[in-house]
Amino acid sequence: MKKLTHTDEKGKAKMVDVSQKPDQEREAMASGFIRLKSETIELIRQNQMKKGDVLTVAEIAGIQGAKRTSELIPLCHPLQLWKIDVKCSLLEDGVLAECTTLCFGKTGVEMEALTGVNVALLTVYDMCKAVDKDMVIEHVRLVNKTKK
Repeated sequence: MKKLTHTDEKGKAKMVDVSQKPDQEREAMASGFIRLKSETIELIRQNQMKKGDVLTVAEIAGIQGAKRTSELIPLCHPLQLWKIDVKCSLLEDGVLAECTTLCFGKTGVEMEALTGVNVALLTVYDMCKAVDKDMVIEHVRLVNKTKK
């Protein structure tokens, strides 16, 4: 098994030293889904939710969440992100959230993409909770990551 990089020789948590790694262009894409009742989907489609435009607000929240990842995940390095693209799509059984992040740096941006997706989905949940008590967030995953 590979040695864990976020622990020291005594098993204590630590932030990884990336100072000697080369700067590289790094991109990641994550996705996730929130299952909704058909009535909730129709309210979103017609922009009739009391809290406003669910998809646009969720996309903005996802961007904000991705930018704050290092404040939320204790061992994540703060990154200067070049791009955060969050798309929320209304499907027949819920909302698909996708987040792409890009930076030029020493460490990957997958946690930022995953955080963006989670915050977007949690925002959909918050905006719809008054009308849908059966929502389920599911299938949050890293789709891909690259470095050049």
